[in-house]
Amino acid sequence: MDLPPSSYHDSLEELWDEEEEPEEIETVMNFVPPVYHQDLDVFSKVKSEKLPPHRPCYHHIELEGSLPAVWVIYSLSNPESDTLRAYISTNVEKGFIRPSSSSTGAPVLSVKKKDGGLRFCVDYCKLNAVTRKNKYPVPPINQLLNVFNGSSIFSKTYLHDDIMVFSKSEEEHVTHVSTVLSILRANNLFAKASKCLFHVTSVEYLGYVVSFECLKMDQEKVQKIFNWPPPRNLKALQSFLGFANFYRRFIKNYSKKISSLTSFLKKDSCFPLNEEALRQFHKFKEAFTISPILSHFDPSLHTIVETDASDYALGAVLSQISDSGKHPIAFDGRKLLPAELNYKIHDKELLGIVWALKSWRAFLLSLSSSFEVLTDNSSLQYFMSSNILTRYSLSRRDNVYPERGEDLISKNTMNYQKIIKQDEIQASKFFAVMVEVFSNFIESIQKALWQNSQYSSILQDLGKGKSVQDYSLDSSSQLLLFKDWVVVPNDPTIQHSILQKSHDSPLAGNPGQEKTLKIVKQDFHLSRMTKFIKDHVSSCQQCSRNKNIHHKNFGLLKPLPIPNGPWICLSMDFITQLPLSNSFDSILVIVERFAKMAVFIPTMSSITSLDLAHLFIKNIFSKHGLPSSIQLKISRDLSTAYHPETDGQTERVDQILEQYLWMYVSYHQDY
Repeated sequence: MDLPPSSYHDSLEELWDEEEEPEEIETVMNFVPPVYHQDLDVFSKVKSEKLPPHRPCYHHIELEGSLPAVWVIYSLSNPESDTLRAYISTNVEKGFIRPSSSSTGAPVLSVKKKDGGLRFCVDYCKLNAVTRKNKYPVPPINQLLNVFNGSSIFSKTYLHDDIMVFSKSEEEHVTHVSTVLSILRANNLFAKASKCLFHVTSVEYLGYVVSFECLKMDQEKVQKIFNWPPPRNLKALQSFLGFANFYRRFIKNYSKKISSLTSFLKKDSCFPLNEEALRQFHKFKEAFTISPILSHFDPSLHTIVETDASDYALGAVLSQISDSGKHPIAFDGRKLLPAELNYKIHDKELLGIVWALKSWRAFLLSLSSSFEVLTDNSSLQYFMSSNILTRYSLSRRDNVYPERGEDLISKNTMNYQKIIKQDEIQASKFFAVMVEVFSNFIESIQKALWQNSQYSSILQDLGKGKSVQDYSLDSSSQLLLFKDWVVVPNDPTIQHSILQKSHDSPLAGNPGQEKTLKIVKQDFHLSRMTKFIKDHVSSCQQCSRNKNIHHKNFGLLKPLPIPNGPWICLSMDFITQLPLSNSFDSILVIVERFAKMAVFIPTMSSITSLDLAHLFIKNIFSKHGLPSSIQLKISRDLSTAYHPETDGQTERVDQILEQYLWMYVSYHQDY
């Protein structure tokens, strides 16, 4: 970058107040790049000690009720008292403050600055409690951070708070910073040069470290989290979780990692933390030291949403694929609500998808192409043919309404169904159940009839006045009628348009095959009509997605025969993949099918047939004798693997036992 000419520095003093110290001018020049030296007066310390002129607008504090009570003054140390007196004296001389005779007041407290000085704060909690709040909406942090995407150079001007300037190139950045400094000068506002940053590649902003490549956590705040002592009461736990929650987008499975801690937020929780919660507390703090660096969101990149649902929490990852590979954009998670805990696993998986799409809706709607959703697809397959949770799809359906005459298909590549407005429905003309006849419908049928050799000959005969059995011409439309029905030739375009209005339209309501056939038969005669309608309805996407399956279970029910007495016929099954208990991870369930008595035997999932025989002899044969249905060389009854309907009795006992175990085994073991 070119430096200003030497003659330029001779005129710098014209920008400064006569009371400005030369050392102060030199210090400011060291902090501010030469390219901005024409705006050095914006950093004048002398000018900053004068109040700016009155503005057209004034700030008013509006109280909703009575004035707050006077608080007791906080005790201050000697250094704090000396600094407070100096602060009051200096600002009274500047005219920034004046003595007050108000009937109310508020105490002050001090906070250490980064440079070691003291910053005095007035505790206005009681005043704020009776003040009418400003309802102006504040944008979320995610939205503020998104504006940095693509920016490679940053500057920060300090004016009692940071003014961020960011650009995509050096030349553009000089223009942006100069514009900001000019606006400050025009409004008699002055910045502190020692706290400003110019032309840096990364900058701290709102607790984050922002750069061109990525978004990181502020290491000072991470260190505070890592050094945080174990909470000893509810307020301390709330403070820790509130502080850590600020960085939740960096932590994968955040809600799962704090599940034991959040359980102590309930009423009447006992402190200190138990051993499990304390272990999770330290492990959770370590997660901040190894958390990944997040990339900036880019609408032009391919985006992936990964979701997962455990027994008590949801988790999601938003990622994008660039030339350098796959990079995380954000993590998110939450604990399931009490009602959601009762959902089945496939419902929880779908809930995770819906929740993730809601959380990142602003990101996903700004994409220039479609995105992927990765989840446990096998457990979600039944949603393709069930409408148990159709309300989810309806709640997330975008309101895409085409203008009249607009070609929506050519403008949007997404698979939207055409939306018919209310006035369009009222203006339509329908046969029977309001089947709409489009403008060239009659002409299309007539043209197709004359192109059909069979019907063209009939039309010729009728036109000559000849009589043809069951056929006639409609006097108004001149359409060919078969008895009382309009003849529709074997033209896929015409037939498909009729079915669209008889089956697909909102007034038809997507009826089934038989009802659709009945609707069409009221007005039309189609060749091979039954097969055509069957194919159309069976391939209808809306029917497949939103209709329940009502047929009975396939096949005939074949229950096992009822035994003639107790302990003659037994059924057996295994419950596996249980948490370890005394070196056992499975249970052998044996049910006596006559009296319904059940025997539960602890075992291992690696049990062999010989081990099973030993368990049977020890627990059954020694007490009840040998049952005939499994006696060697007598008979054996086998059930189909993973088909619980065959042996429903044992499966029902398994369910009851699993419910008991679920209540008494550690809840957070997701098995």
